[in-house]
Amino acid sequence: MKIGVYVCHCGTNIAATVDVKEVTEFAKNQPDVTIARDYVYMCSDPGQELIKKDISDANLDRVVVASCSPRMHEVTFRKTCEEAGLNAYCMEMANIREHCSWVHTDKEKATEKAKGLVASAIAKASLLQPLEPMRVGVIPSVLVIGGGIAGIQSAQDIADAGFKVYLVEREPSIGGHMAQLDKTFPTLDCSACVLTPKMVDVARHKNIELITYAEVETVEGYIGNFKVVVRKKARYVDEEKCTGCGDCAKVCPVTISNEFDMDLGARKAAYVPFPQAVPLAYTLERDKCMRCGLCEVVCEAGAINFEERDEEIELEVGAIIAATGYDLFDPSLEPNYGYEYDEVITGLEFERLCNASGPTLGQIEINGKEPKEVVFISCVGSREGSVESRRMQDARCRILKPQTSKGNEYCSRVCCMYIAKQAHLVREHIPDANATVFYTDVRAFGKGFEEFYWRVKEEGVNYIRRELTDDINVEKADNGKLRVKTVSEGRPIEKEADLVVLANGIISQKDALDTARKLKIMQSGDKFFLEAHPKLRPVDTFTDGIFIAGCCQSPKDIPDTVAQASAAASRVCSILSKEYVEVEPITAEVDETLCTGCGICESVCPYGAVEVVDTEEGRRARVTGVKCKGCGTCGSSCIKKAIKMHHFTDEQLIAQERAVLTVEEILYS
Repeated sequence: MKIGVYVCHCGTNIAATVDVKEVTEFAKNQPDVTIARDYVYMCSDPGQELIKKDISDANLDRVVVASCSPRMHEVTFRKTCEEAGLNAYCMEMANIREHCSWVHTDKEKATEKAKGLVASAIAKASLLQPLEPMRVGVIPSVLVIGGGIAGIQSAQDIADAGFKVYLVEREPSIGGHMAQLDKTFPTLDCSACVLTPKMVDVARHKNIELITYAEVETVEGYIGNFKVVVRKKARYVDEEKCTGCGDCAKVCPVTISNEFDMDLGARKAAYVPFPQAVPLAYTLERDKCMRCGLCEVVCEAGAINFEERDEEIELEVGAIIAATGYDLFDPSLEPNYGYEYDEVITGLEFERLCNASGPTLGQIEINGKEPKEVVFISCVGSREGSVESRRMQDARCRILKPQTSKGNEYCSRVCCMYIAKQAHLVREHIPDANATVFYTDVRAFGKGFEEFYWRVKEEGVNYIRRELTDDINVEKADNGKLRVKTVSEGRPIEKEADLVVLANGIISQKDALDTARKLKIMQSGDKFFLEAHPKLRPVDTFTDGIFIAGCCQSPKDIPDTVAQASAAASRVCSILSKEYVEVEPITAEVDETLCTGCGICESVCPYGAVEVVDTEEGRRARVTGVKCKGCGTCGSSCIKKAIKMHHFTDEQLIAQERAVLTVEEILYS
């Protein structure tokens, strides 16, 4: 066995805390090590060439690279080994940056720890076996879940590349939250004017099959070969026959609140969500319907069908994009904001008041009156984490109040700018009105955002900084108006208002966990979908072939959402354009002579890769290799030790442990 060890300085990232030369000399004396070298940047082209040359000249059997996290450069060094003729899985990495230099300050102890990590990697490398990636064919079509701007952009890009797209939207129309907006910041473009043409293009595209009023029920399979069941809910209106004339709504005797207008307006049981809906086909909400039959009588197209039932549609696709969007924080969870008052509304409710197709036809009115004093409150449900994470923004304020918020620690990114836009709209719609913004910070990070913020201030919008997210109260005054109380620069402030607009932040969809389980993807601590790597794989998930785009991944504005949607589309096209894809062979394998078919492994597998089947010898567990991600959950749960993890065998792991213990014994004896 000939092992080559390569220790990286990573500039000063590693070398500042670890004595790289000493670690390299230590590695030279380890069993089976033929060559040990150090280099400033091992991932650079010269560093990789150094490894290739040694593999060729010294006939190395195994390679150990001591550098950064495998998540960063494991693929890089595997390709390096392959190009030199060595099997990619005969390379092992020792993480002496994230696991050592970045978490320690004592150079001597950090160096000792690095030696242990390197010895451990060498011990494992001596037992590595060559592995070959699996190849699977690819179905040249994609499922996009969610018909908001993210789903629309992804679908359009993929369809333009010539691939079949199934776009599934749970609502009767595509458009998402963007369809509810009036103007978009910072250019003040009409939201519908930007969005509607794209909606129409998607509906008319020959490569896109639009499936609205539908939800994904199950997802099975793996990259290149997913089998999806979609339940299309009954509209009780034939989409093909419906002309969108609206006669059914005119005669419908049932009036209910309109959720598209944030319940500020009303609609009929037969409805389209908004005038530009795509498809422009009515939906009959049967659980609210009186079953009077008037709609059927007046429908000249004969589109009403009371016998329609939900339909299950089976799809086969090669990849999936989750663009399921977001929900908004519920301000009623924090009573101090006064959301129970009619004169206190959310930012999205304000958008519907401004919108020409909204409940007031674009007139900003509350209880039938134009508000003359409008107050905006930022960070409602955002930046409201633990006391420790919410230190005072103003050094003059010394008292730290106990945590009372039910909000989130993260910033929702869009709130500062949509407040500025809405304050501008107040001044535009009601020239003699005053607009005041109570803010914690103004985060105008995007292109043109800072300029727009200053423009709004120059228009006369008054910005007042408040010091704590929970140190603000909205209550009714004796004169019937609202009174907003807060603290600014250490002094109490009161402001009377006719209307208070709460900039409530973005949260993950309420059913995000259910969606994550169906897709077998992960959520981060904030409950948004987790990307495979925040920098290198920002639209990938840990399940190959499934990608994320838009606010289901994190809060973001429209430009960033569109950019990420196009990125996800590009990643999908890189899969669909191939006849087959290669899947990593680090998977589990069942020894059926030891397996008793108890099913524990099947129940704990997060990827659905293990299945207990009937065989001639009895019930046995089987692993579908292309589904398996080598997480080891099944192996650790197997009471009979019948499951072997390729590249992480028991022998390899035990060898690593012994090597570490041996180094510690030598160092501390």
